[in-house]
Amino acid sequence: MPLTPLDIHNKEFSRRLRGYDEDEVNEFLDQVIKDYEGAIRENKELQSQLMSIQERLDHFANLEDTLSKTIIVAQEAADEVRNNAKKEAQLIIKESEKNADRIINESLSKSRKVSMEVEELKKQASIYRTRFRTLVEAQLELLSQDGWDALENQTRELQRTSNERDRERDRLEDRDRDRDRDRDRERDRDNEEQHSSGDLY
Repeated sequence: MPLTPLDIHNKEFSRRLRGYDEDEVNEFLDQVIKDYEGAIRENKELQSQLMSIQERLDHFANLEDTLSKTIIVAQEAADEVRNNAKKEAQLIIKESEKNADRIINESLSKSRKVSMEVEELKKQASIYRTRFRTLVEAQLELLSQDGWDALENQTRELQRTSNERDRERDRLEDRDRDRDRDRDRERDRDNEEQHSSGDLY
C-alpha cells in the first residue's frame, strides 16, 4: 500500500546513541511531505486531464463512427437513385422506340392510302377526259351533218351521256362521302390513341 503524507508525518524512528540530528530529520521529513503532497496533487490533476482527454477521444470516436455510417447510407442511397434513374431511362427509351415504330407504320399506311387515292383520281380524270372528247367530237359531227334525224340521234346520245355523267357524279359523291367518313373515323381513332398515350405517361 503506497505511503500517504500523513504516514510520513506520523513516522517515528527509534533513538540510538550518535544518531541523526532530530531537528534535521524532522525538517527533511517536512520537506518530503510537502513535495509528496505536491506530487499527489499533480498526479490527480494529470489523471483528471487524462480522463477529460479520454472522454474527448471517445466523443470523436463516436462522431467518426456516426460519420462513417452516414457516408455509407448516403452512398447506398446514391446508388439506389442512380439504378432507379437508369431503369427509368431504359423504360422511356423502349416506350419511345415502340411509339416511333407505331407512328412510322401508321405514316406508311396513310401514304399508301393516299397513293391509291391519287391513282384513282388519275383514272377518273382520264375517263372524264375521254368522255369530254367524245362529246366534243359528237358536237362537231352534228354541226357537219344535215337533217333532223342526225340531230335527234345526237340529242339522244347527248342525253345518254348526260345521264351517265350524272350517275358517275353521284357515284363519285357517294365515294367521297364514304372517304370522308373513313377519314373522320381514323382521325377519331388517332385522337383516342393520343389520349391513351397521354394518360399512360
